[in-house]
Amino acid sequence: MRRGIATIGIAASLVALTACGGGPAATTPAPTEPATSAPTTQAPTDYTGAELTIWVDETRKDAVESAGKVFTEATNAQVKIVQKNYEDIQSDFTTQVPLGKGPDITIGAHDWLGNLIQNGVVAPIEMGDKAAEFEPVALSAFSQDGQLYGVPYAIENIGLIRNTELAAEAPATWDDALAAGKAAGTKYPILIQVGETGDPYTMYPLQNSFGAPVFKQNPDGSYTSELAMGGAQGEAFATWLAEQGKAGTIDTAITYDIAVSSFAKGDSPFIIGGPWMIDSFKDLKLAIDPIPSAGGQTASPFVGVQGFYVSAQSQNAIVANDFLTNYIATTDVQYALYEVGNRTPALTSAAEKAASDPLAAGFATVASTAVPMPSIPEMAAVWTFWGVTQANIVSGKQEPVEGWQKMISDIEGQIKK
Repeated sequence: MRRGIATIGIAASLVALTACGGGPAATTPAPTEPATSAPTTQAPTDYTGAELTIWVDETRKDAVESAGKVFTEATNAQVKIVQKNYEDIQSDFTTQVPLGKGPDITIGAHDWLGNLIQNGVVAPIEMGDKAAEFEPVALSAFSQDGQLYGVPYAIENIGLIRNTELAAEAPATWDDALAAGKAAGTKYPILIQVGETGDPYTMYPLQNSFGAPVFKQNPDGSYTSELAMGGAQGEAFATWLAEQGKAGTIDTAITYDIAVSSFAKGDSPFIIGGPWMIDSFKDLKLAIDPIPSAGGQTASPFVGVQGFYVSAQSQNAIVANDFLTNYIATTDVQYALYEVGNRTPALTSAAEKAASDPLAAGFATVASTAVPMPSIPEMAAVWTFWGVTQANIVSGKQEPVEGWQKMISDIEGQIKK
């Protein structure tokens, strides 16, 4: 979506490898136990009397709890883990922090950043030399105006999931994928979730392949509030959507659940989706490929980055910074988080360890061409109109060019409010 931000360094450094909002958390084997001694080379600081409260979801709870125990043993600081529903964390955090409540640290997605900064509820983080050990795109995602606001732990993105028994080779273009799907004789040549309200996150790489990114970018890769998906390129994508709808290759009847279950049954050689789907396909032989281009340019998906934020009202900000920099930002802990979430680690050393899994390696390869999802507040206005318009164009309820132009106008009007 913003193709210009630093691309993931995994591509060059990992052989097999080369990523909001994101998909549902996967249920996978128990995490690798983090190191049993303090990972820092410096003598740990004694934080006797300090207590950190950390909000986590069910999937990440055990891994963070293990890191907290190591931290307590090394520093005497107490760590209280509070399990939260992931869907509630952002709203609860923005509501409670201004009242002096809430946690010292919370997990969260990078695309929350604009909203959290706007509400004054997050504090900057200082990682010093440690920052060089992370994938650049992960740090870019958690940065604004040159300041880092989160310690990343995972990168996630979608790719083309291929059933290798139905398609022996990766398609280079959308037309190649359709041809391979028809040759396979399956019910669907390719599966992509749409639904009645659309799914612009999953559709984004195809839109990007027409040269229609959502926002314009500054030279440093940060996003402006000026839309970039209008004009001829956006209208060309909308026209293509209408054509695919008429042909039945993209269908609003295909929801997430239908797409996943159909692919699992062998009804298509391809599905566009993320690592959160993989557990549903355990009986299939899979490969992860770049998403085929529909418009001639690279089909760059969004990359989402997950990480940890520090509350702006924390009375233990230094302790929290130490915990995140020296106990969460370790190979063992980040790999443990990878094992329970199936997302590429943000720490390069942990990502290298995860490269032994060819599926993780495949998603990381795709991440090398991905773009961070915008975290600016204006993005909220985009989601309101974007998906519904796409779905209406696919179903024929709106004319493509007219519908796309109206969507752009509506978004711009919402942003100006």
